[in-house]
Amino acid sequence: MPQRISNVIGRLAALAFAAFLCGNALAAEPLIVHLDEAEIVRLPDRVATVVVGNPLIADVSAQAGGVLVVTGKSYGRTNLLVLDRSGAALLEQTVQVEGPRGPILHVHRGVTRETYSCTPECERRITLGDAPDFFGATLDQSGARANQAAGGTAR
Repeated sequence: MPQRISNVIGRLAALAFAAFLCGNALAAEPLIVHLDEAEIVRLPDRVATVVVGNPLIADVSAQAGGVLVVTGKSYGRTNLLVLDRSGAALLEQTVQVEGPRGPILHVHRGVTRETYSCTPECERRITLGDAPDFFGATLDQSGARANQAAGGTAR
């Protein structure tokens, strides 16, 4: 009799371990969002609250028709929680923000970096991780241009 109990316990443990492995294999893959790009997530019904774990990594904007736009703000991983009115989780999703895609050129000068978007000609691109002087000058030019386009005055 003790041998049967031991066999049953062993089989139950093996089944529990197999279920654990299958559960992990079926876990949702992270939502991959590229830096400075947006992805669309379809929301389930009855959504009351949307929470982003770290809004410095990803930002969200709820749109009509059950659409959520997730924008990559900085490199890293965070999570997205969608809750109903009672606080029950309708969706739990890991959001992983990766570097920009496309024809990007990184120029390294010692420990400093400059980034260029080559679509088709290489032009300066404002990218996290670039040297402060390069980043600031590019951002200033971009801001001045946007200000001019909006009818503002030059700085």
